[in-house]
Amino acid sequence: MKRIITYGTFDLTHIGHINLLRRAKQMGDYLIVALSTDEFNATKGKHAIFPYEHRKEILESIRFVDLVIPEHNWEQKSQDVVNLQADIFVMGHDWEGKFDFLKSYCDVVYLPRTDDISTTEIKQIIKTI
Repeated sequence: MKRIITYGTFDLTHIGHINLLRRAKQMGDYLIVALSTDEFNATKGKHAIFPYEHRKEILESIRFVDLVIPEHNWEQKSQDVVNLQADIFVMGHDWEGKFDFLKSYCDVVYLPRTDDISTTEIKQIIKTI
C-alpha cells in the first residue's frame, strides 16, 4: 500500500483544495491529511474562519481523504512521515523546495496550484462585500 501525506489549514475548502487532494490520492492508496490546529495557525499569524474540528469534519467527508491528523508544529513532519510510513509527501508548488529535507524519508512532490482560486483571495472578496 502506497501512503501519501499532505499538510495544510484547509480553511474555506474550495476547488483548489479538492484538486490537490484528488491528485495526491491518485498517487497512491491511502491519503493522510495533517490539518493545522487553531493554535498552530496562531503561531503562523493565521486565523481560520472555521475551527479545527469543523475543518477536520469537512476533510473527513471528502472521499479522497482516508485519515486526518492534527498538525501542531513545523517540526513534526519528519516524525509523521516515519511513524505513518508515508511513501510520498505532497504540497502545493508554492512550497517548492521548502520540504526537500524529507527526501531522505520519502518522495517529495510539489503539485501545481489551481489557477484563480485561493483561500486568501476568497477572504479578500468577502471583506469587500
